[in-house]
Amino acid sequence: MMRAFLVMLGIVALLVLAALLTGFLRFDQTQSAQLPRLEGGQAPKFNADVADISVGTENKTVEVPQVRVQKPGQPAAQ
Repeated sequence: MMRAFLVMLGIVALLVLAALLTGFLRFDQTQSAQLPRLEGGQAPKFNADVADISVGTENKTVEVPQVRVQKPGQPAAQ
């Protein structure tokens, strides 16, 4: 059970890494973090730009060649 979880976690990590390297996913830090002095503090903020992918279908007519099989010893059919 634990091995399957670790494999899935590794696959997800590889997919995120591939998305970052190919430009499908980009993170920009918009606000820096600040450590608290006596009180307060500030967490960093990020914007995530994700690639826009559109998928569609279209109908096409494709000409398929005819295939004829001629067994040995039979005359060729025209």
